[in-house]
Amino acid sequence: MNATLAAWSAAATVVVTGAITGVYYAFSVAVMPGLNAVAPGTAIPAMTSINQRIQNPLFFVTFFGPLVAATVTGVLLLLLGKRSAGVLFLMAAAVYLVGAFIPTVVVNVPMNENLDAAGVPTDPAEAARVWASYSSAWTSWNSVRAGASLISLLLAGLGIYLSGTSR
Repeated sequence: MNATLAAWSAAATVVVTGAITGVYYAFSVAVMPGLNAVAPGTAIPAMTSINQRIQNPLFFVTFFGPLVAATVTGVLLLLLGKRSAGVLFLMAAAVYLVGAFIPTVVVNVPMNENLDAAGVPTDPAEAARVWASYSSAWTSWNSVRAGASLISLLLAGLGIYLSGTSR
């Protein structure tokens, strides 16, 4: 029973970690460059709208999922005597926590809240200043989240591979 639960948990880890990696990646390579290509007076309300609508149950499953699923999988694999695989899943959880989860809570979400609270400046030069400051820093931190999520996904994949061996 524990082996079956570990297998399902490992699969869930890969699915939710892959999904959130894709979200962060898409923002860094498409959404933010697309918003940077329009007038700041358009980009600011568009990003605010995105930030409000991304807060939904499906996103929250993919945001919290890697941390929970990788931790559960790691513990289950350790209990099954699959030490190397279990450690890799726990490392995946740790990398996601430090590189994606914490930056989201400490940096990106507060930046989103500040952008929303500021509204759209009526002066185009001020709007350009606000957007340039926000977009650059937000995208940099988002790219960190994408990279950490990708590393977490790779660690989980390696953990799955090792869980099939005798280690």
